[in-house]
Amino acid sequence: GREFDSRLPLQPKHVEGEAIPLNDMDVVVYVQATEAPSDERDLLSWLAERLREAYEGILNPEQFATETHCVRVSFRGSGLDVDVAPVLYEGDPDDKGYLITKDTGERVLTSVPLHLEFIRKRKNAHPTNYAQVVRLIKWWLRTEKDRRNNFRFKSFMVELLCAKLSDQGLDFSDYERAIELVLGHIVTTGLEDRIAFTDYYGTEALPTPTSAAIEMFDPVNPQNNVAGLYTVLQRDAIVDAATDALDAIAEAHHATTKERAVERWKYVLGPSFRG
Repeated sequence: GREFDSRLPLQPKHVEGEAIPLNDMDVVVYVQATEAPSDERDLLSWLAERLREAYEGILNPEQFATETHCVRVSFRGSGLDVDVAPVLYEGDPDDKGYLITKDTGERVLTSVPLHLEFIRKRKNAHPTNYAQVVRLIKWWLRTEKDRRNNFRFKSFMVELLCAKLSDQGLDFSDYERAIELVLGHIVTTGLEDRIAFTDYYGTEALPTPTSAAIEMFDPVNPQNNVAGLYTVLQRDAIVDAATDALDAIAEAHHATTKERAVERWKYVLGPSFRG
């Protein structure tokens, strides 16, 4: 279940080293393009069979389900669902390969090793705090998805947003303040500012401003706006959710009792939050 223990205010000593439990996880598997089917549905069926073979005698065949863009592996004991997505590798340097996107089925160039290097750089800048703040924002995200119908906000977009704020000097050591600043950035910018990085390409590689409601570019592929399909209404829903969360945090700050403060933090981080 989704439960974690924290205190008010949220300080590193209370969370450090405790991984907030997850119900789902995304994993990619590199597949030699010459060894796998080229058709998307055939490719996923092929991957499901390879995974069943790998886990034969450990997991039952029905624990592997082919979804629209991945193979979902359900671990019954923990309740964890792992979405395994294939990356078609054609021999490009830096392990660049083609990922089938969830929304359109389009094949998009990416590199998992470069993504890991990108995140590692931000973690190294905040060794004990960065990952925890990202997890806390994702926890808020999941709470909003439970609360609001059809609420969309990719977890990868959360990572890119936190990475950009890290580059801008955000202090991640005070968790409570960091949550406020991330949510505050969403509200003050309305998610209308372009988010991109220069770790692996220059700004000249980016496309000219588009009509997309949100522009967040893959740090590995400047042509891939990972939020390119979001509508203005979906963007505004994210901003509204962040505004409501900030209001709740403000109430928690000024609460005259611990019980009221905990109640307001539960609005932000869900009913399993314990003060």
